Amino acid sequence: MELNANWLARLASYHPNRPAVYWRGHWISYADLYQRAWRAAASLAGLGVAGGDRVAVLGPNHLGYLELYFAAPLLGFIPALLNHRLSEAELKELLEYTRPKALFYTEDFALPAQRLHPQAHPLEALQTLPERKIPDFTPSLEDPALLLFTGGTTGLPKGALIPYRQLLVNAIQTCMSWGLSPEDRYIVATPMFHAALNALATPLLYLGGQVLIQERFDPALYLAWVREHRVSLLFLVPTMYQMLAQHPDFAQADLRTVRWAISGGAPCPRPVRAAFEAKGVRFKQGYGLTECGVNCFTQSLEEAEAHPESVGRPMPHLWARLAGPDGQEAQEEGELWLSGPVLMSGYFERPNETAQALVVHQGRTWLRTGDLARRDAEGRYYIVGRVKEMFISGGENVYPIEVERALYEHPAVLECAVLGVPDPRWGEVGLAAVVLKSPIGEEELKGFLKARLAGYKVPRHFLFLSELPKSGPGKILKGELYRRFREGSHA
Repeated sequence: MELNANWLARLASYHPNRPAVYWRGHWISYADLYQRAWRAAASLAGLGVAGGDRVAVLGPNHLGYLELYFAAPLLGFIPALLNHRLSEAELKELLEYTRPKALFYTEDFALPAQRLHPQAHPLEALQTLPERKIPDFTPSLEDPALLLFTGGTTGLPKGALIPYRQLLVNAIQTCMSWGLSPEDRYIVATPMFHAALNALATPLLYLGGQVLIQERFDPALYLAWVREHRVSLLFLVPTMYQMLAQHPDFAQADLRTVRWAISGGAPCPRPVRAAFEAKGVRFKQGYGLTECGVNCFTQSLEEAEAHPESVGRPMPHLWARLAGPDGQEAQEEGELWLSGPVLMSGYFERPNETAQALVVHQGRTWLRTGDLARRDAEGRYYIVGRVKEMFISGGENVYPIEVERALYEHPAVLECAVLGVPDPRWGEVGLAAVVLKSPIGEEELKGFLKARLAGYKVPRHFLFLSELPKSGPGKILKGELYRRFREGSHA
């Protein structure tokens, strides 16, 4: 099979004047976007960048991400997208690991970038550096298109090699299964260094739709853009939806153009979904991984509303199974394994980690996701939690997601996270880290939970915080919560 990795060239010729990307107050057409990608490739060739070289990016959302993304199939280099929220020491480790030929940065990261790499340039320089003729290059489906780093909540993040095969199949499946339209518009507000490029930006641009880039998530501006630009699709992580729902402008926000909203990264609390549903926005729960990219399940709006905790069924060209600890089929609940043409190639220069993540079972290569899931009689999947996050209290399995969902039912709870901590009597008990909207005591919360959960599931310890620590993509850092617990009076 052959697919065209340089598909932007076709769209630039089909509808050159059609708006593609909204950036800093102006629309950039498909023809202009392709021209900018071509100029970026010529600039990189002038720096001596060639096929297989890594080119790193450091900074918040920026048009330069797309310029590099679409320049890559013209020259054969691999964009390596760095989490700008990491410390300089952590970034130094990632650069030593991936050895990029050049590092491009946004203006607010000039000083650390220049300290970190001898070939550091502002992203704007992609359009102005001395250029060189671009050599003939046609990428294969297995060539690496991106180097995306896993969450890295503990230890050095691994670089997942994303082949063109993944990007293209994900785009096609998402357009088809999610019912996207060339008339759809979407605001890229989640970090482009993570999965934003291949979640909705690539599928929409593949169709001829429009993408608006928000440099840093600003709830007031986001709500204003939805109204002003008639945005039709929302794609955010739960924390961002919560920030919108809590913003003073939300009550008067005009969301009538939104066809549906989808939440990724973690289950979205029911009260947050309800706030959008009250304004007429239909809601779906999504699921995906960097390594399996990145939209893995699909469901109709009617099914999503009838089964709001479900992520739906596997995409047409994706296979899913539930595996027990021995890798054999689990009937009702087990680790979610995924297989298909959207799998990563592996982790960059990490053969041991690759072998642990990608396993062969009955002649098929599977990704062990590390997520616990269950499947109902109609084939719908539900994410139960992380394999490593489940804890055993007095011999009983406790899934943090179940406890978190119950906590979110309390009107005083803004955010929460639950994890297991050691206990001399029960082996492990629950710790609930909670951010409150209004004052409430630990005993009242325990009483609220006891009316909804078995006693062994009710957290023994509570940690009240002003905010929960999060990673760059917005995931709650439970390891940091455990550290704070151990350093406190409960240690």
